[in-house]
Amino acid sequence: MPSPAPPRLTSLTNPRVAAAVALRDRRDRERTGLTLIDGARELRRALDRDVQVSEVFVCEPLLAGPDARAALDALRDRGATLISTSEAVFAKVAFGERAEGLVAVARIPSTALDSLTLADDALVVVLEGVEKPGNLGAVLRSADGAGADAVIAASSGTDLFNPNTIRASAGTVFALPLAAAPTSDVVTWLREHDVRIVAARVDAAVLYTETDLTGRLAIALGAEADGLSDAWTGDDIVSVRLPMLGVADSLNVSVSAAVLLYESRRQRG
Repeated sequence: MPSPAPPRLTSLTNPRVAAAVALRDRRDRERTGLTLIDGARELRRALDRDVQVSEVFVCEPLLAGPDARAALDALRDRGATLISTSEAVFAKVAFGERAEGLVAVARIPSTALDSLTLADDALVVVLEGVEKPGNLGAVLRSADGAGADAVIAASSGTDLFNPNTIRASAGTVFALPLAAAPTSDVVTWLREHDVRIVAARVDAAVLYTETDLTGRLAIALGAEADGLSDAWTGDDIVSVRLPMLGVADSLNVSVSAAVLLYESRRQRG
């Protein structure tokens, strides 16, 4: 006889619920090494990369579509801890507008810079000071789409595994090799590994289409408000700009990243 289904979690003050909700705060993520994954597609992509999932809140009435069912089947196959919840409890744990009945608590993958390995023609994205999850997630999607080999966060403000970044990236955050380190360490590491650096700046003299974007290359981008710091200057660093023909002086960082990445991909044939 099959074992009875576990009781459904209905208490909004349950300690597990409180612990999951707390992971929206970066301090709790850093303290525990855990984050939240909200969404079936995002969770499937995390599972495809063997991200360690500790427990999953499941709201059966909200499960819909092949991604949600496939993710749930994969979780069951792995013996993950599944917590059935009421819609009220799930609403407290979930976030965003797209409720798909699955929110997972997962171990944050390593972002050690020294763990990155690059091919001879590697294409790397470096982000300095990009803090908005929507922008960061959009850059990750562009990096994934353009076949970038790694994304490096070069400032403490860039939170790669913010739950909202995971959501905005459509789970591509799990498909890319990632690293995070202070700017000075990133610049040094790139130079030591013979990675050419191209810095995107609004006041650069050279257009991006006039620059060689092939070979082992890092494209560095800063936040729209402040741009890149002076650490991204030097005789071995080429600054490029995108032409701005209207009244705005810059593009959203995710749009700039997409333009530069696909130009690099075009030049590589």
